[in-house]
Amino acid sequence: MAEAADFPGMSPSPARRLLRRTGALLAATPLLAAPVLTGAPPAQAAAPATATAEATGTSTVDVTVNALSPSVPTDGDTLTIKGKVTNKGRQTVTDAHIGLRVGTSFSGRTQVDTAARNSTGGYPDGTEVASKYAEKFADLKPGATQDFTLSVPVKALNLGADGVYQISAAVRGQTAALPYPQTLGIQRTFLPWQPDGADTKTKTTVLWPLIADTGLTAETGTSEDQTAVFDNDDLADEIGPGGRLQQMLALGSTLDVTWVIDPDLLASVDAMTESYKVKGADGKLTSGKDHRAVANAWLNDLQTAVQGQKVVTLPFADPDLASLAHNGTKVAGSLSHLKDATDAAVKTVDTILHVTPDASYAWPVEGAVDPDIVKVATSAGADKIIARSDSLRDNSSLQYTPSAARPIGGGTTAVVADARLSTAFEGDMTRAENSTLAVQKFLAQSLMLDLQTDKQRTAVIAPQRMPTASQAQTMAKAVAALQEGTWSQSQGLSATAGAKPDPGATTRVPSTRAYPSKLRKQELPQAAFEQIQATQRELENFKVVLTNESRVVTPFGRAVDREMSTSWRGSTTAADGFRTGVSDYLSGLTDQVSLIDKSEVKLSGRSATIPVSVQNNLWQDVDHLKLRLTSDNGTRLKIGDGASQDQEVTIASGHSQSVKFTTTAKATGPVWVYAQLYTEDNQPYGKQIAFQVDVTEVTSTVMLVIAGGVLLLVLAGFRMFTQRKRATAAKADEDAPQDDSGTAAEAGPEDDSTPAARADVPQQPSDPTADTTSESTAPSDTSERVDR
Repeated sequence: MAEAADFPGMSPSPARRLLRRTGALLAATPLLAAPVLTGAPPAQAAAPATATAEATGTSTVDVTVNALSPSVPTDGDTLTIKGKVTNKGRQTVTDAHIGLRVGTSFSGRTQVDTAARNSTGGYPDGTEVASKYAEKFADLKPGATQDFTLSVPVKALNLGADGVYQISAAVRGQTAALPYPQTLGIQRTFLPWQPDGADTKTKTTVLWPLIADTGLTAETGTSEDQTAVFDNDDLADEIGPGGRLQQMLALGSTLDVTWVIDPDLLASVDAMTESYKVKGADGKLTSGKDHRAVANAWLNDLQTAVQGQKVVTLPFADPDLASLAHNGTKVAGSLSHLKDATDAAVKTVDTILHVTPDASYAWPVEGAVDPDIVKVATSAGADKIIARSDSLRDNSSLQYTPSAARPIGGGTTAVVADARLSTAFEGDMTRAENSTLAVQKFLAQSLMLDLQTDKQRTAVIAPQRMPTASQAQTMAKAVAALQEGTWSQSQGLSATAGAKPDPGATTRVPSTRAYPSKLRKQELPQAAFEQIQATQRELENFKVVLTNESRVVTPFGRAVDREMSTSWRGSTTAADGFRTGVSDYLSGLTDQVSLIDKSEVKLSGRSATIPVSVQNNLWQDVDHLKLRLTSDNGTRLKIGDGASQDQEVTIASGHSQSVKFTTTAKATGPVWVYAQLYTEDNQPYGKQIAFQVDVTEVTSTVMLVIAGGVLLLVLAGFRMFTQRKRATAAKADEDAPQDDSGTAAEAGPEDDSTPAARADVPQQPSDPTADTTSESTAPSDTSERVDR
């Protein structure tokens, strides 16, 4: 049976595996006991360790390993290492060569960490392979750089049992100051060695995030089709050829991964498939470049990539769960946004990608959790939280890395990503040596995890949310090598989350005090959530007056989600500016429905109609509004039947309406009047305007008194006139001569008691005509004329 297991295509037998492990231990002993500096003079070799280290000068020559292939060799392969050497010293290096050294295999993941921190300098490790595989240099002058390539058959490495070996490219030579062979520079890395399939493979889940910074604003163009407005055109570069997101999509399509998508990214790219605007630093809108072809191509490629695949959606705009938990919950109403964002996420992914996503996962920043974060994360319906092993730490007594799924109470499962594997691709991966070392370290940690025990386990890799293009390339190279390797098999996130938990794994969520202070400093403050809620209240007040509220509610609802985005971490100023921009734009829209200011109104009659004009400069009709006119002194000036009166208002788009109020004056003098719009639920809408009404004409009661007095004077004058006329007539009769008949003689024409008017004496003008006419019921205009 043991012999049969050695035939090609068959799994290695337990006997052969035991032989390999034993061989590795036997091989390790002489390597550890061998002199560290081969070829050094006896006197130097016998010197104390400090003197030997100084003599070797292993930092004299800088060695970089820029490429190593294959990353995971098997029997019969040739290992090729390419790189550069640079003389950092002040003297020329002579008689130099660079060779490959093989050290011992590691016994645990911590040893790999330690070796990675000491990848250069120090004592050279292990022994150098046969000199025929080394590459010689001519004199290497100070500052000079030279490329090298080492090609070594794997069989020449004399590797033993399965495991991770430390290999190093080391330069040996001499200088004028130290004229004997010595190690002048060294670069260490890792070589995973698992030529045959593992007895038990680790089921590995790789999360592949498609997330971007917030770029789409709440603002839209003034046209009927609501042209999208972006803060910048950076997204076009990211989805374009060679861009970060284009690379993430292209690379992920070749791998077995679980897509984790922020729907805000999809909505933003979808908006770019039409014409859009870009808001400049001065606030002016300019037409964005035509990126419709690029946007459509990216979305089409993504649709193809996710067909038949599991897609996990984050809540819309990837809200910062930790900020919500630690600061947002102090502001009433903040948590409701998380549920809205989750609902919007499912709809967005389904509409654009034509797949039904899984919205049951929550992913806090860097997988850091505490009880408050768990509570907030599950409030919107998620029952699985993607945590990380440096937050949900296992007991140190556990001798292996347990499976990812952990029940943490309340029907919630923590899917714990491996911190070492998840953080392997952070840092500057534009440098080839960093990328190469990151790939080898990632593979080394993965293999060491598998070798810890024969138990079947799961592992999750949750990288940083927004890898750069170079980080994505490095990550893809490492994952591809892992999935082609012999110790790991791919598995989707849902299967990993549903796997049987390891009884030895911790299920205790760390306390709130244990949350990393570095991450806490990056959180959105409470003031940010207060501002968000103020915007939400204004939006709620605004939408009730709209006849087509979706034109406003949808873009502003998504903008509120973006205000809570995880992408604002480390960008406090930009986050503040975005929130202020959303608030200011909403206020500007609400001000499009407003009262037109009035100047002083003069009232010269008992009653009059005062018009108040309301304008609507929106692209849609508004209704469900009422206008309230209030008198500061209801006794002197009544509005309708009391101190105030309400009238309903409905205004067509782009029009204004004059609303008339009947007033009654009881006394002269100025009275302040206030006009205010209200929604149907009696919430003030917009700004109040105030104007003064000056009552200049007396009231009806006073008019009656004056009229009565004038009438009495007229009657008295008429009585005096008739009495004088009678007295004059009687005296004339007494003085007149009598004729024979006894009658009076005929008098001449009787004198008029009132002299005739003279042409040269102008007549007095009559009283001015009253400026108060009967009340008009016709619509008034927006001027200050008052109908009476």
